[in-house]
Amino acid sequence: MASRVQHQLSGLIDRHRRRLAARAAAIHHGLEANLPKLVVGWMLLAMSACSLRVVASPTMGQGRGLETAAPYVLVVLAPVVTLLFALHWFRDGEAMPRDGVDLARIGHWRKVAPARARAHALYGAGGIMVSLLIGMLLNVPLRVTEFLVAIPAIPSDTPHWLSTLHFMMTLDVVVLTSLYTLAFCAALRKVPFFPLLLGTIWLLDLTMQLVVAQVVAGAGLPPGVAAPLHTLLDGNVKKVLISAALWAPYLLLSERVNITYRHRVAA
Repeated sequence: MASRVQHQLSGLIDRHRRRLAARAAAIHHGLEANLPKLVVGWMLLAMSACSLRVVASPTMGQGRGLETAAPYVLVVLAPVVTLLFALHWFRDGEAMPRDGVDLARIGHWRKVAPARARAHALYGAGGIMVSLLIGMLLNVPLRVTEFLVAIPAIPSDTPHWLSTLHFMMTLDVVVLTSLYTLAFCAALRKVPFFPLLLGTIWLLDLTMQLVVAQVVAGAGLPPGVAAPLHTLLDGNVKKVLISAALWAPYLLLSERVNITYRHRVAA
């Protein structure tokens, strides 16, 4: 009786695993097949949101010029341009050269030939990797939304502290959305150095929050602005740390990640 129940339970688990794998594969295929639609949809939504932000800003009645429009153009186009260039840079994907030094030394692994790695059942950016792909992609609208909510459009003539704040927050969102888009493309195309790239981006993200806080603090922010800014930057740091805590073990120990990006299997 116990053996029969165990067999049925094993069958249920196996069927559930196959359904999840099929769903992940479908999402992965959809991401690759619908990238042009995602780009067009992003541009339409982002441009509309940026236009509304400019119209709704307290500086609506003041003079505006290139200084007002340029940041929003960069915010909308930076991830798109990065995506297009990254798809070109990573066109060879899995065939790109690997790093000479493997920094991921946790666990017991043995190298296998690229052909054998590609034939492995877990090879590819499927399974749980799909959740990471979606998370990196969602970083773009999330960071842009935070930027639009927190930072108003500014006119040509504005106080030094406000222009410094606006510049640094624009730089933050442009750089980070571009980097996470780059990591997304690297993962999607199975570029060997993707895990190292994402780890580096996490460190750059944390560094960027500290740099923004340091530069803006030196501009003499009013107390009423400094507190909300600190909350925003602190929230960004916490999100990066949570992402790293959740995904770093997976990137180090997952057999799928190791067989796909490092061409090695459990010893």
